[in-house]
Amino acid sequence: MDGYSLSFANISYATIKLSYFFISFLQSCNIPSFTDYKRYKYDIIVTITENMKFTTALSIMASSLSICNQISAFTSVSYTSSTTLVRDVALLQIHQTEGESRIWYKQGRSILSSSCLSATSKSSLPPLASGSQTSSSSLKSTNTDSENDTRSKDKLRQLTLYNSLSRSKTPFIPQSPDIVSMYTCGPTVYDSAHVGNFRAFLTYDVLKRVLTYLGYNVDHICNLTDVDDKIIKRCDRENVSLLELTRKFEDKFFDDLEALNIVKAREYPRATDHIDEMAQLIIDLEGNGLAYQSDEGSWYFSVGKKEGYGTRLVHLDPDQLKKGASSETGGGGSVAGLDADEYDAEKEGVRDFCLWKAYKPEFDREDAIWDPVVTMEDGTTKSIGKGRPGWHLECSAMARKYLGDTIDVHAGGIDLKFPHHENEIAQSEGANCAPFCNCWVHNGFVNIGDEKMSKSKGNFLTLRTACPTSDDVRAYRYLVVSSQYRNPLSFTDAALGAAKGALKRLDKVNAMIGDALKDGVVEVSNSEESDMTTTVEKELANFEVAIADDLSMPRASASLFSLVKFAEKEFKRVAKAAKDADGDESKVVPPLDIVGLASIQQALAKMDQVFGIYYEVPKEKGAENDDKDGGDNTELSVPDDVMDLVSQRTAAKDAKDWELADSLRAKITELGFSVKDMKGGDPVVSKA
Repeated sequence: MDGYSLSFANISYATIKLSYFFISFLQSCNIPSFTDYKRYKYDIIVTITENMKFTTALSIMASSLSICNQISAFTSVSYTSSTTLVRDVALLQIHQTEGESRIWYKQGRSILSSSCLSATSKSSLPPLASGSQTSSSSLKSTNTDSENDTRSKDKLRQLTLYNSLSRSKTPFIPQSPDIVSMYTCGPTVYDSAHVGNFRAFLTYDVLKRVLTYLGYNVDHICNLTDVDDKIIKRCDRENVSLLELTRKFEDKFFDDLEALNIVKAREYPRATDHIDEMAQLIIDLEGNGLAYQSDEGSWYFSVGKKEGYGTRLVHLDPDQLKKGASSETGGGGSVAGLDADEYDAEKEGVRDFCLWKAYKPEFDREDAIWDPVVTMEDGTTKSIGKGRPGWHLECSAMARKYLGDTIDVHAGGIDLKFPHHENEIAQSEGANCAPFCNCWVHNGFVNIGDEKMSKSKGNFLTLRTACPTSDDVRAYRYLVVSSQYRNPLSFTDAALGAAKGALKRLDKVNAMIGDALKDGVVEVSNSEESDMTTTVEKELANFEVAIADDLSMPRASASLFSLVKFAEKEFKRVAKAAKDADGDESKVVPPLDIVGLASIQQALAKMDQVFGIYYEVPKEKGAENDDKDGGDNTELSVPDDVMDLVSQRTAAKDAKDWELADSLRAKITELGFSVKDMKGGDPVVSKA
């Protein structure tokens, strides 16, 4: 093999070896149906991606000719360009129809990444587990499980997610049968998060709620970036410490999570609390030949030595990667670029990215500098030098500490695919010599007009400025969670207004059902089976199919409102009969279908385990002090969110965007303040 491309001869050889491996694997299971394994028909499908470079996907399917059992098996393998090594082996799912039992076998084996392989290991397939191990300890029959556990496992198998690695919807199968390890990219706490950021956090929330609904326990970690160039610049500008600035915006972030009813992660680790873990990861990368230190003291990842870099989540031509592009220009793989960091004068390769930034007295602050020391395997110590971590390094180090070498799912915005997530993969697999993440989930942008909302563009709105009332906050949650997470989402007053209208309708129906069920005078319908209960069963089933199909929340919303419509119809039916009777005692007014309404109430509550829209928004901290002055001449304290709106309105007026300026004034008024323009000076803000 030439090390760069996979020839057809190599593919044929790999196919033969894999076929032998797979047949031996089936034999090792010691299942009677596999005794005469030559009776099975094997269909081998070879798919070669772009110009036969980097990755070849090989799918082998086996079907049983046995009369007693119908057995299907599937295994997926991938090859790097310089090896015929199976990286992901092997998932065998056996459906045994007799006795209505199902046997699951999952053989998980993490194969060393190409940078960690010796020359001899690259040419051989991994050894097969012994038959005794496979048959006695790995095979589990669900016919010994309880009925509820069986139903739960049925639901688990239904979940499919769009995996950015495969660029397709695939069944989601975690490493553990009922626990999902989940890592998500958190905020950089130098400013308030904007509503575009919160689309990502709400997507994480929906994913986690769906997994929980389906019976999984989710171990979720979300990082906090509390040191980077933007933070340092703002600390200098405002003359505050790193700790003071970052803790302030951490608190705001957590307040906003609570306002949006987002289920909290197990941990929100800060980058500054994990410097030692980052230093260890750098040393591990150096030991594997993937990291080097420049003369000035900074550490870089050697991209040219990591095979397949920039091709796992995006399609990038290495020859077109250019120095100087940011993470935003490279987002989603639409533009070939590289995160060059702040200073890169002494990099060996133009594509290399920074792991550790050496101390620069003219830029860095003493409260944002560390000098970690790593204890080596032989007991000696090594310093990586005085400095601070690169942004990409943080996630790899914290994911490894809290969730291990390989995680089930990693989520983030689509703009993080490149370079951030590609860099995470390169770092983690290069240091750990194991696959980093099995499923990548990326959400689309929130747009203002035709542009992505971002702080760099200056077109962002914080949660409290965009959603000044509790109804607005809940409406924003519903607007996001009811959308298809992978599509762009336009944030407009009309969209938010429509979401508020939907919530008003939901709240009204829920309240009417509650009143009807607590009214002891209302009679129960003769039969507990009705059109309403039948509809509830159907729509709840549709809802569960929708959420398990790549979080298809628009379809889930359709099921939700189908129930609302049926409840409304029931109330209108009885109200019309009462109106027609008009006090005539000879006319019988039919009772409400209490059983049906109760089933709708229960179904709405169950669906809300995923939607999370029936809740009371907590009052913003500090808002209770807004009315203390009572309109006298004491100094008025204007909340930061109001001042943000005032600044944005001033910018809109300067740009002669009168429509936007009027809209921002209306939001300021909704928050209980008024703004008066002063000729030649700043606008005056006062209590409305």
